[in-house]
Amino acid sequence: MKILSSRLFITVILILVQVAWITLMFLRVVGYSELIATAFKLLSVVMALYVISKADVPAYRMGWILVIMIIPLFGGLLYLLLGEKRPTKYMRIRLAKGMKNHDIIAMQNPEIADELRERSPRVAGCASYISNYARFPVWKNTKVTYHSSGESHFIDMLSELKKAEKFIFLEYFIIEEGEMWNSIFDILCEKVKEGVDVRVIYDDMGCLMKIPSNYYQKLEKNGIKCLVFNPFIPIFSLVMNNRDHRKMLIIDGNTVFTGGVNLADEYINHKVKHGYWKDSGVMLKGDAVWNFTIMFLEIWNAYNPEDEDFTAFKPSEECRGQFEYDGFIQPFGDSPLDEETVSVNVYLDILSQAKDYVYIFTPYLAISDELNIALCVAAKRGVDVRIVLPGIPDKKVTYRLSRSYYIPLLEAGVRIYEYTPGFIHAKSYVCDDELAVVGTINMDYRSLYLHFECGVLLYESSAVAELKKDALKTFDISHEVSIEERKRGKMRRLSGGLIDSILRVFAPLF
Repeated sequence: MKILSSRLFITVILILVQVAWITLMFLRVVGYSELIATAFKLLSVVMALYVISKADVPAYRMGWILVIMIIPLFGGLLYLLLGEKRPTKYMRIRLAKGMKNHDIIAMQNPEIADELRERSPRVAGCASYISNYARFPVWKNTKVTYHSSGESHFIDMLSELKKAEKFIFLEYFIIEEGEMWNSIFDILCEKVKEGVDVRVIYDDMGCLMKIPSNYYQKLEKNGIKCLVFNPFIPIFSLVMNNRDHRKMLIIDGNTVFTGGVNLADEYINHKVKHGYWKDSGVMLKGDAVWNFTIMFLEIWNAYNPEDEDFTAFKPSEECRGQFEYDGFIQPFGDSPLDEETVSVNVYLDILSQAKDYVYIFTPYLAISDELNIALCVAAKRGVDVRIVLPGIPDKKVTYRLSRSYYIPLLEAGVRIYEYTPGFIHAKSYVCDDELAVVGTINMDYRSLYLHFECGVLLYESSAVAELKKDALKTFDISHEVSIEERKRGKMRRLSGGLIDSILRVFAPLF
């Protein structure tokens, strides 16, 4: 009864009913005359030409062209229903209003940019790209603490939450009641009573199976302001594709937590689902927190305009003496609104300029040709490229898709590990003992092209060495995949290769 009455089950049924109704009506209309059928075929030709002409991800275009070719009668209409992956017009207008003052409040300090360029023209180029296109500046005077597990991340979160005096902002893809969220919720309720401004943004799709649809009412009854991002409507359309996958906890403008950790018990291994759940994150204290505060307030004020002056939420002047120098820190957001693939380009830049090594943590691998080539070329020119993926998957089809990329990468010299103890949910790059990215960005199409994401570029930070140390420890307890084991069995390889090819063609569409 719990399953039958769940929001997810009802949603699936409603969408299936819509699909059946649209299909029946389409077949009826087409059956009336050959002229109507010809018109739909012409529509498919027009849509195919439109897809070819679009400046889009090649794999995405290829997938849709193949769909239209396979079902020419229905393919064009299907593209009209499902092909648009940009945010809705309503979302674009709302978020544009929230970001209207972005360039004024997120200005780059030229002295910091010049100093970074003197120390490393290579890193300065990457930072300049982020400043110009993601429009978030690079900072100093920020201490970074790296967390190699969800448990350590959570312990520091609780400790810092109890110190909050002015405001607490939370923005998460997933919230689920349990030990982790309930402990945080209790502190939030206490802080509200103390007069602290507490706000929560959660993604409706991410929480679809986790909390009731009216959960925001519980938060608001306890004095916690709440925004449900992009509420999920069970309509047969992909306009619901753009989710808020970001994860951030901001305290008083001085401290922020970000990384792979959502607010649910599996992330701290209080609930075991896929073996040991390995995650990671960072805690920032200092000037760079301002970038995250801007990210949060722009989303919040797009839908709840209440803050005319964001500068009231900047890092406290009285705390500036406590902020320690820990390298150059650049938090950034990646949005499907600007049609600039910031995360992809940052990853490409790291791979193209790496000298010694690049170590990568990612739970999923479904990458574009550009990233695939960059990984292979880096390995071929002698860079030690290693990727750690889950040993125990959370989604079997996605796991199969990830493995379909293995052989070309292995043949190029990329070393691939599967995390033997369980599931790895961490998302990070570390390179040449000096540069790293930690954030929410998976190496898959959704994270790289569709979702709202966030990350932190770190240069000459102590966290870089901590991340490398974590990577080396993780390699030791993971299984290194060989070409031989992936190629084993001729018939199995042929049938498996066909399935893998189908998965890879249609992966960008879904």
